[in-house]
Amino acid sequence: MTLSDDTAGRSTFDDFVATRSSSLLRTAYLLTRDHALAEDLLQTALTKAWFAWSRIEGHPDPYVRKILVNTYASWWRRKWNGERPTEDLPEVVHSHVDLDAAASDTAHDLWDAMGRLPRRQRAVVVLRYFEDLTEVETAALLGISIGTVKSQASKALAKLRIDPALSEEDAR
Repeated sequence: MTLSDDTAGRSTFDDFVATRSSSLLRTAYLLTRDHALAEDLLQTALTKAWFAWSRIEGHPDPYVRKILVNTYASWWRRKWNGERPTEDLPEVVHSHVDLDAAASDTAHDLWDAMGRLPRRQRAVVVLRYFEDLTEVETAALLGISIGTVKSQASKALAKLRIDPALSEEDAR
């Protein structure tokens, strides 16, 4: 790689980050349900993408989205040791994204219900219905079969239908 190739690569990467990072951050937030974790997830995914940038052929968005989802999956497979039980509850901090989501009761209820879904089901719902990916694209991103995407989406929707936060009786 020559210096001019490296400069051109940085330029296209910078352009990609400038134009696509808000959309990718939204996906990361929907997956993690935490603004700080979403920013960390996106930063990690973009760092991995930077190192592979010269090998990416065609439009980089699907490749970077796959890095994002795979990184998220590897985070939740790993044993979490970051939180310790304590008698004192931490102060609740609301980010601007949290406040936007809680702007309506319906959005807040859906958000609570989504949080109760298992992580794989939440990932399938986010990619299929929030990111509007096809079953094939979702399966490829998650590294699972199309049948698994269908069954996980079906199970997730069934859980959402009976979730108390979304119950019609509670809405009255």
